[in-house]
Amino acid sequence: MTQLLFIGGLGLQEILVIALIVLLLFGGKKIPELMKGLGKGVKSFKDGMNGLDDDKSQDEKKEK
Repeated sequence: MTQLLFIGGLGLQEILVIALIVLLLFGGKKIPELMKGLGKGVKSFKDGMNGLDDDKSQDEKKEK
């Protein structure tokens, strides 16, 4: 039996149950808005992490 192993060992059945619960809780119209917000949050986090890396590089240049 094949099993998807990309999120802590969750299989296809578990993912489908979670998706169904989310659909029931938020409804079909609200899900795209939630995903858009989640995408913006991830992008903001990545930009912040890149900013920290840039700050470290600038600090190292100042020390030299």
